[in-house]
Amino acid sequence: MALAAAKFQTDDILADDTLLDAYSTTVADAVDRIGPAVCRIERVGGQGGHGSGFVIAPDGLVVTNFHVVGDARTVRVSMPDGASREGRVLGRDPDTDIALVRADGSFADVAPLGDSKRLRRGQIAIAIGNPLGFEWTVTSGVVSALGRSMRASTGRLIDDVIQTDAALNPGNSGGPLVSSAGEVIGVNTAMIHGAQGIAFAVASNTANFVISEIIRFGRVRRAFIGISADTTNLPRRAALLSQVSTITAVRLRSVEKDGPAAKAGLKEGDIIAAIDGRPVTGVDDLVRLLDAERIGRETLCTVVRRTGVSQVTVTPVARS
Repeated sequence: MALAAAKFQTDDILADDTLLDAYSTTVADAVDRIGPAVCRIERVGGQGGHGSGFVIAPDGLVVTNFHVVGDARTVRVSMPDGASREGRVLGRDPDTDIALVRADGSFADVAPLGDSKRLRRGQIAIAIGNPLGFEWTVTSGVVSALGRSMRASTGRLIDDVIQTDAALNPGNSGGPLVSSAGEVIGVNTAMIHGAQGIAFAVASNTANFVISEIIRFGRVRRAFIGISADTTNLPRRAALLSQVSTITAVRLRSVEKDGPAAKAGLKEGDIIAAIDGRPVTGVDDLVRLLDAERIGRETLCTVVRRTGVSQVTVTPVARS
C-alpha cells in the first residue's frame, strides 16, 4: 500500500510539473511573439511622462494610452533592441484613453490585434510594459471579468473594459494585454490604487474601432445617447421574440437624465438586442454602431424588458 501511495504521489508531482511547464511555455511563446513590438514612450517637450505602447503596423503605427501622450505632439519611441525614434501623435481619444502615434522608420515586429469578443473569464492574460521604470517587464494572470466600465479622464465611462489580475503598475499604461495565442486582446490602462490584483485594459475591439476612426478622420466621431452599458447573456426566449440569432446583448447600467436615451423612454436594466435590425452582441458593437452617421437620425432599438420586446426610437446627438 505504501509503495502504491508513493507511486500515486510521484505521478501527481510529475503531472503538476508537466502542467507548469506547459503554462510557462505558453506564456513564454506569447511574450516572444509580442515582446519585440512593445515600446517605451516618453513625451518630448512640455510636461514629462512615460508609459508603454506597441507597434501594430510595419510603417510605424503605435498604440498607447491618451494619458501617456497627454497633449504632446511628439514622443520618443524606444524599442527593446535599443533603437530610439521620434513619433508624431496622429490622434487621441480621451473617451477610451486610446492614442495613436506614427513613429519614424519601419518595424519588422508588430503586435496583431485579436478579437476581444472571443475572450472568456479565466483565460490567460499577459501584460507587457515598462512599470516603474523597469523596462519590458512581463506579468501574467487571468481575465477576471469582461464588459466592465470605468471612468475616463473626461469623466465619461469607458465601456467594454477587461478586468485582469495580471499585475500592473505606473508605466504599464498603453502596453498590450496579450492572450495565450500571442494576440493583443486589450490595451492596459489602469489599476486601482490600494487594491491588489485588480487592473483594467480597454478591449482590443474598442481599440480597433478607435484606431480606424483616427486613421480615417484624425479623430473619433460618435453619436451619443447618454448611457453606460455592459454585455449580458440574452435568454433564448428573448432572442426568439426579438428575432435575433445571438446569445448575448447589451444591458443598460445607467441612463443619463435628459439624454437622448432617457427622452426616448429607455431605462436602467433594459437590454438592447439590435439597432436598426443589426444585432448588438456586446458593448463593442454598440460603440461601433453609434457612429457619426447616426447623429440626428432616428435609430430603432430592439429592447428586451421583463414585459416583453419593444421597439424604441432614439435620436442620437453629436458627442462634444
